[in-house]
Amino acid sequence: MSLDALKTARKTIGVKQVTKAVEKNLVQTIYIARDAEKRLVEPLRILCSEKDVAVDTMSSMEELGEACSIEVGAAAVAVLK
Repeated sequence: MSLDALKTARKTIGVKQVTKAVEKNLVQTIYIARDAEKRLVEPLRILCSEKDVAVDTMSSMEELGEACSIEVGAAAVAVLK
């Protein structure tokens, strides 16, 4: 899925909300910003690995925020099933 598709996809934004969605097995794909603070996103990466969820880390926080039509950067975004 491209970043353009995030505008219309069912999604959740933010590390805490994405983590909750992964724990509930509601997630199809996760985008983690490459410039997000490692201490914030590393537990999410580990959880995704355990739950076998695809993770894309090619975008910056600014790009993810823009793709989600929010005015701030986003460290993590999940596309829901």
